Amino acid sequence: MFTLTRRRKIIILIAVDLTLIMLATVAGYLFLKPFILVPSSFIWRLLISSMVLYLVFGYLFRVFTRINRYTNLREIVAILLATTFTALGNAIYLLSFDETFSKRLILFTYILSAFFIILSRLAWRLFIERRNMRPLSKNHSVKRTLIIGAGEGGRNLYNTFLGSKTASDIHVVGFVDDDPNKQNVYLSNVKVLGKIKDLPRLIQEKDITMVTIAIPSLSKKRLKDIFDLLESFKVKVNTMPSIEELASGKISISKLKEIDVVDLLGRDEVELDVMSIKDQITDKVILVTGAGGSIGSEISRQIIKFNPRRVILLGHGENSIYLINRELIDHSKDKTTDIVPIITDVQDREQVFEIMSKYQPDIVYHAAAHKHVPLMEVNPKEAVKNNIYGTKNVAEAAKFNAVGHFVMVSTDKANNPPNVMGATKRVAEMIVTGLNEEGKTKFSAVRFGNVLGSRGSVIPLFREQIANGGPVTVTDFRMTRYFMTISEASRLVIQSGALANGGEIFVLDMNKPVKILDLAKNMIRLSGYSEEEMEIVETGIRPGEKLYEELLLDKERNDEQVYEKIFVGNIKGYPLDEVLEFIDHLPENDEQLSNKVVEFANSSNK
Repeated sequence: MFTLTRRRKIIILIAVDLTLIMLATVAGYLFLKPFILVPSSFIWRLLISSMVLYLVFGYLFRVFTRINRYTNLREIVAILLATTFTALGNAIYLLSFDETFSKRLILFTYILSAFFIILSRLAWRLFIERRNMRPLSKNHSVKRTLIIGAGEGGRNLYNTFLGSKTASDIHVVGFVDDDPNKQNVYLSNVKVLGKIKDLPRLIQEKDITMVTIAIPSLSKKRLKDIFDLLESFKVKVNTMPSIEELASGKISISKLKEIDVVDLLGRDEVELDVMSIKDQITDKVILVTGAGGSIGSEISRQIIKFNPRRVILLGHGENSIYLINRELIDHSKDKTTDIVPIITDVQDREQVFEIMSKYQPDIVYHAAAHKHVPLMEVNPKEAVKNNIYGTKNVAEAAKFNAVGHFVMVSTDKANNPPNVMGATKRVAEMIVTGLNEEGKTKFSAVRFGNVLGSRGSVIPLFREQIANGGPVTVTDFRMTRYFMTISEASRLVIQSGALANGGEIFVLDMNKPVKILDLAKNMIRLSGYSEEEMEIVETGIRPGEKLYEELLLDKERNDEQVYEKIFVGNIKGYPLDEVLEFIDHLPENDEQLSNKVVEFANSSNK
């Protein structure tokens, strides 16, 4: 099958343009023939000179390497420049001959050449647009669409729809924009019909089935406001790709992006203090435990941007470490960072000390932990071994090897914990902050709530249930949780490490708590279902769960921010020797073990 490669397209384009120049020369000659006598030798010289010079100037102004289905003012200007310089070159070249010099024929050839070539580009664009706007078959419904944003993003998106085969079922009815200067004007021949507040009226009047947001810089809060405004309408809501996605080439502008429940938190992610983090991480050796997990892998992705000398990916799961190792290698080929994958268990004290001694890390991010509350209720020994003893092993190895900074990833479930998982994390916090009493290593912990989309979280469960046709299960309709995206949580962990002086428990501002029931409803809507079509079932609170999570007790609160969305809690615990004494004498019986750990963790707050 004959394929039009880019090289073949350029050859065809050159051939078409040269043919049009030939036609322009002949047409100019025929028009002037009744009025002036032009020698045939002059016509041949003009024709050859025009073709050669146009090839030169067409190359210089990149006339042949542009995508003609998107012909716009820039392409037209390039053609005008190429043909103008060709005409000037013709005049200079032909002056050197003694024969009759026809300025009028050069002028006519120039005007007609530019006109024919520009007309060919516009005709091709019009043909592509008309072809892609072909009538759809009866069994294929047209998506009557409103575009929010009548700026550059909206214009580019609409023009891309016109030239895209994959978007041929999208009919843009109009634009919506809050700028009063854009009301009732036309953008790319489509009218701006009103403001965002007019969406409910326009959806009903225009029979709209899809709303596309074409403002890449739109804040998460504004996005949530728009989504809430459309809550009662059964329309598909999506966005154009972000500037970062377009710039990276991951996605084309015509590939609309589904709104994720993460986008509806109504909060914009905090930006890092790049300079302080760069000073701490660049050219340093970084060790991440639990590097194959949701938080550990994202911390690894974030820190590698700052060009550390070496990143050690330590984890127990072979497959997860393989995946993050391969990803980092694939996406950091332009960097000099040495990436070292290590399969080991933080419970293996001897191995942890050996690794720490061998690689001598400057910073340790300790993200390895068991985090699933109900699962740890029936496996308390594993929770203790991994979350307490594992943390103790890594922290003491860091101190023994004089690691500069040790940052432990904690959880809001460590606050006033009724469950084994939260209690083990609270004891781990006490170990980490207790080790800071002396020595070179600055120990700190970072406490935050649930991470949207992490393994074992409610989001993947809801997605699976919706994909299976429901029902969607919520343990208690009153239940609320604090949520944060994986990327934001990981960034703030890194930022907290750069701020640490030693001994702090940093607490991240999680904004307002979110009702799990509302989360389920939003996910159902985003999946294209109504609540009538997808049942939500209350199943009852599971072992160890709380109705409401809290990051701090009232007496532990400190309203002073050390950085945007980062606070230091006034959290007290037992002295380190008492904590170590306690964990050295834990009972073997599961029930007794659970009770003891929970009791000890809560008594530290009294």
